[in-house]
Amino acid sequence: MTRVAGIDCGTNSIRLLVADVHPETGELVELDRRMTIVRLGQGVDRTGRLAPEALERTFAACREYAAVIRELGAERLRFVATSASRDAENRDEFVRGVLDILGVEPEVITGDQEAEFSFTGATGELHGTETYLVVDIGGGSTEFVVGNKHVEAARSVDIGCVRLTERHVRSDPPAAEEVAAIRADIRAALDLAEETVPIRSAETLVGLAGSVTTVAAIALGLQEYDSERIHHSRIPYEKVAEIVGSLLGSTHAERAAITVMHPGRVDVIVAGALVLLEIMERTGAREVVVSEHDILDGIALSVA
Repeated sequence: MTRVAGIDCGTNSIRLLVADVHPETGELVELDRRMTIVRLGQGVDRTGRLAPEALERTFAACREYAAVIRELGAERLRFVATSASRDAENRDEFVRGVLDILGVEPEVITGDQEAEFSFTGATGELHGTETYLVVDIGGGSTEFVVGNKHVEAARSVDIGCVRLTERHVRSDPPAAEEVAAIRADIRAALDLAEETVPIRSAETLVGLAGSVTTVAAIALGLQEYDSERIHHSRIPYEKVAEIVGSLLGSTHAERAAITVMHPGRVDVIVAGALVLLEIMERTGAREVVVSEHDILDGIALSVA
């Protein structure tokens, strides 16, 4: 077994996984997994730049993660950065800061690479013969990947819970016209995805990332977040639609009072849940299989 660390820095959150990995079998024994909401993508859609305060939040999390990596003695580290840092004019500031703190350069990966990691991480424990559609709903983008043992087609499109919220939401709760604008953006992005990815051909929909796991936690009636119960839970379409309807009518304070809601997700969960619902409606999926294993696990496996 090789002890490795993987960091996934997205638009909304930065996450760390330290694990022992068998490089041949792909067996992964998790030692530490943690997530911090840093909102690196704050304002990027509007300004094209990473905000100074967003960079400082991210660097503070990197310093915390560096201490964990040293303590656990990981032999190798891979730092992958996704949507927000792909789009930003001043991403060199981000690269320099991460290099100074962690000693590695962040790899600003393409949407296709992001999709490959997500698929590998999400389906590693699923041993069915069916075709999977893996959707990773992030802060700035959503990845669509179709495949079985390997990726057959993938596409990253610029719809994510932070990007859609910043672009359209001004009211609390969101006004009908704001919701309509979010839905229109999602549907246009689904049209783009369908140009290259046969999203309706898969038998099983697998959903990743915080918007999906939060919807699952609400659907399961959890009083506190329980990753073991959420992992591989199956949430029917009707339940997702019911939860989205409830979220659409709720205020910021009402969403914040949901015990399984991470404070950093309160303002963006409406858009994220809408992305999931629209995907289920477009593909005709009767349920979503929720995975706690995602791009982060794929990164760790690639290191080993």
